[in-house]
Amino acid sequence: MATEKTIANTQVSPTNITVIGAGAIGLSWTALFLANGWKVTINDPREDIKTAVNEGLELMKPSLASLGYSVSELGKGLSFEADLEKSVKDADIVQENGPESVAFKQDLYAKLDKWAKPTALLLSSSSSITATIFSEKMTRPERALIGHPFNPPHLIPLVEVVPGKHTSHVATLGAMNFYRSLGKKPVLIQKEIAGFVANRLQAALMRESIHLVKEGVINMEGLDLIVSSSIGLRWAAAGPFKTFTLGGGTGGFPHFLQGLGPMLEKLMMNIGEAHFDAETTKILLDQYAASYGKIPITELEQQRDRQQLAIMKALGK
Repeated sequence: MATEKTIANTQVSPTNITVIGAGAIGLSWTALFLANGWKVTINDPREDIKTAVNEGLELMKPSLASLGYSVSELGKGLSFEADLEKSVKDADIVQENGPESVAFKQDLYAKLDKWAKPTALLLSSSSSITATIFSEKMTRPERALIGHPFNPPHLIPLVEVVPGKHTSHVATLGAMNFYRSLGKKPVLIQKEIAGFVANRLQAALMRESIHLVKEGVINMEGLDLIVSSSIGLRWAAAGPFKTFTLGGGTGGFPHFLQGLGPMLEKLMMNIGEAHFDAETTKILLDQYAASYGKIPITELEQQRDRQQLAIMKALGK
């Protein structure tokens, strides 16, 4: 078993990172790791993985350059290894981005436990499955935990670090230090809960958004404009609790609760239902087609990244 000293040391200056699964999240992580000068090995069963990754890296170069990274030799430290055991044998850190399947992850982490060196940190980008669950078949679960990013991770600062029941304190600190070294803003989630925090907040807002669109209160494009022109701007600068603190004027949050708390409570009790039944799905897909369906996804991504970068620079993030 690795000592706390060796685990801590390997996490401060990782040399070799293995990315398992190079879909949208894994590819974005890969770009960020490479931009920081680290060697990255990709393990992914897709036959066209090399082409897909190289094309994806090209698309991410402008946003990485805007963050101050040199991208002229972005793929210099990149390699591919289809054999899982070979791909992780020299890894200091593994960033897993596989399917959201308990069976898949439990089987994978049992293999990683056996094949990765004892000092390696085993991190998962899982957005819902907790480390306690996916590490059940491991003999050394103390080095496995969640490092959940927000898409795209090469750009968005947040990483939710969520230790499992058996994750060591040193491994948790190692993960926090690792993500900070990437320029991320890791936040330690103090209690395991399905979906963690960011996705639960996103789901709550999405629930009411779907309800309002389905009921014909507003269309999809109008709702996006409302969020990006009000709540999104306010919360990007302050977050909900700080925003409502300021909403209380000189009296702060106590005054807000006294004056507007009852109104907010009534609204919270009246949040709409949202289900992806046939009727709702048709409404959403029809409105998507009318609002965004004719615009190439790559164009939407580039527009989002430019605007996101501008906001981050304005906020000093």
